[in-house]
Amino acid sequence: MSETKSKVAVITGGGSGLGQSVAIKLAESGINISIVDISEKAGQETITLLKPYGINAIFIQADVSRAEDVKTYVDRTVEHFGTIDMFFNNAGISGPGTLFAENTIEQINQVVGINLLGGLYGIKYVLEVMLKQGGGSIVNTSSTAGLVGQATVGSYSATKHGVIGITRTIAVEYADKGIHINAIAPGTTETPMVRQYRLDNPETFQTVENAIPQRRLGQPEEIADLVAFLLSDRARYINGAVIPIDGGFTAQ
Repeated sequence: MSETKSKVAVITGGGSGLGQSVAIKLAESGINISIVDISEKAGQETITLLKPYGINAIFIQADVSRAEDVKTYVDRTVEHFGTIDMFFNNAGISGPGTLFAENTIEQINQVVGINLLGGLYGIKYVLEVMLKQGGGSIVNTSSTAGLVGQATVGSYSATKHGVIGITRTIAVEYADKGIHINAIAPGTTETPMVRQYRLDNPETFQTVENAIPQRRLGQPEEIADLVAFLLSDRARYINGAVIPIDGGFTAQ
């Protein structure tokens, strides 16, 4: 039996892409999981994929841009499991894929609401639980667009820079309270969101792909390996780090 058998993880955006891959990776270690997603269909698909691992997994539908929904998924997770030990703060959208002046106010608000405010709300409410129980681990999903400027993703880039800022701040504020928090900065990864972006912006996407030194997209399973490690006790002295996983893109 795994030593992490009784631990509980919350994963936002758990219905597909990185969230789903991380859920499977954690389930392999016997970790119980609360899957959060705005899509009930996608969330339930992940729950189905987790059944063979014999863990306790629940789905909670939520719009992370709404603070009341975020509080609800945290409260329901604690009601069901009694604890939250790990938090993969991952839900996000890419935005319209146009130059910033062409974005509508509604598009800007949607990206900021989900990617930045949703992440901040999640940290706030999960942190309250973790502080009461004496600690926990958090991984936030940033992006290479949170490290360098990238054309056509202005609002997205702004939110991902913000994710890095809150990661470093929480690490400084709560390291002595048993909290370790880090951010990943994935490059272009083969997820449903990226596949849709490729369809919507084929010329821009080809330029992005050609700029990756390894000349390929990342795979969700590769990101999941890193996230699972950062959430584990093996990474407890890694705190406030931002780790690119991008095939060498930001090393250029």
